[in-house]
Amino acid sequence: MDLARKYANRYGYPDGDIHEKIAEHHGMGTDNIIMNAGSGETLRVAGIAFLGHEEKVVGVEPTYTSVYRVASGIDADVIARPLLPDHTQDIDDLVRVTKRNYRDVGLVYVVNPNNPTGVIVPDEDIRHLLDNIPEDIPVLIDEAYHHFIRDPRYSSAVKYIKEGRKVLVTRTFSKIYGMAGLRLGYGIAPEEMIDQMRTYATGSVNALARWGAAAALEDPEYEKWIRDTTIALRDATMTELRGQGFEVIPSECNFFMVHTGRPASEVRAEFRRRDVAVGRDFPPMLDYLRVSIGTEDEMKRFMTAWNEIFPDGMTTTGRR
Repeated sequence: MDLARKYANRYGYPDGDIHEKIAEHHGMGTDNIIMNAGSGETLRVAGIAFLGHEEKVVGVEPTYTSVYRVASGIDADVIARPLLPDHTQDIDDLVRVTKRNYRDVGLVYVVNPNNPTGVIVPDEDIRHLLDNIPEDIPVLIDEAYHHFIRDPRYSSAVKYIKEGRKVLVTRTFSKIYGMAGLRLGYGIAPEEMIDQMRTYATGSVNALARWGAAAALEDPEYEKWIRDTTIALRDATMTELRGQGFEVIPSECNFFMVHTGRPASEVRAEFRRRDVAVGRDFPPMLDYLRVSIGTEDEMKRFMTAWNEIFPDGMTTTGRR
């Protein structure tokens, strides 16, 4: 980080060769990588690059809505399909809808694992999607929480890019690497897709973020510690809530969703009164609360507040 400070006040600074290191990390060429100020910018750039006026993006709801907001801003349409009762994404439904609207679909959008549910799309379902929609439709797969996944059914979609598929995979340094405030995300895709996106990208990744990312990629032991610690705290908290009778959606992320049995907005207000921050609403799942995993002390504060708000656990009506 001394080098980051050294070069932070210069134009044309050395950057720790982060572009090359990301490409090497994925076994790709630098022409297959685009870096942006956070994965949110990468998603925005992808939406603008691949969605035309009155074209459609096909995905699910609820999910991370960055691409949907871009679509609304450029007069494109969103086809947001519901999740299945087990909170998984209905890939067969996405295939049907994409085929039915083939002439108008500019992008298929999959967040894997999904945000806010934390539920994965198994690799066989991703392959099924790619094998059964027209091959000229770009597919954007957001893998922001990739590093926390332990489910063996999951596999990164980067391999489909290597197969020559029209796939864009987005990643971020904001989650496992803890660099959310520094803002560095990137996309991996075939060269021609990257070229389309560069027109709309700002290239505004600062020196500190670049050097920090380079250091992060060189420290797999710390990455493992963060992953293992986060998962242990997540699973312990989920187990405690289930023991009180609450439904908790199985999660492969650094967050989970719990069924509150009443509007999550009411529960969130109770947490706010206790100086504990929890997740926003995710329509239509308005009686589920998204909980991010913090430090051990923060999770103890969360459970203390939870037990004050729900002193009797989950009742049959979901109200105290």
